[in-house]
Amino acid sequence: MIWVIVLLVIVVVLALIVVGLYNRLVRDRNRVDNAWAQVEVQLKRRWDLIPNLVETVKGYAAHERGVFEAVTEARTRAQQAQSPAESAQAEGILSQALGRLFAVAEAYPDLKATQNFQELQAQLSETEDKVAVSRQVYNDTVLTYHNAIQTFPGTLLAGPFGFTKREFFEVEDEAQREAPRVDFGTSQPPPASDAGSPTTPDTGS
Repeated sequence: MIWVIVLLVIVVVLALIVVGLYNRLVRDRNRVDNAWAQVEVQLKRRWDLIPNLVETVKGYAAHERGVFEAVTEARTRAQQAQSPAESAQAEGILSQALGRLFAVAEAYPDLKATQNFQELQAQLSETEDKVAVSRQVYNDTVLTYHNAIQTFPGTLLAGPFGFTKREFFEVEDEAQREAPRVDFGTSQPPPASDAGSPTTPDTGS
């Protein structure tokens, strides 16, 4: 009779361990989903700023049609991304397109002086910072989740209960990691070239 009780105790303990481990994996997975939702909130805010930014620049540089179309197309692709990996790639391309848009704006001092442009510039800069923070939080959360399902004893439950790996939100191209420049402070003019300066005639003896 005693061995039956011992066996029941062992079964109950093992069951509690399995339930506790399962609940932990569920919590980690839910944290990943919540962290990605926060990334999407910031990305959507970024997308919402872009049309107004394009229209503002277009009012001063309407002939830069190719730049505006590139930004619009990149924004559309970013909105259509279906996974963190796809989003990372699309957002990197969008950042490059925005960089070209700001390069156009750099040539128009009157544009940079307008209140509307300055407000959009500040809002985009703030949003870029929030995207970077939320991306880091998401990636850290994914790493914690991966550690839980790939190490013992989590690995024993991960497969049977459908706990699969999640994608990181990483920009592959190092150039795409740079946020578009939104600081239009006064820049120093390049040094004058000596190529056009007159040469002193040789007064040889």
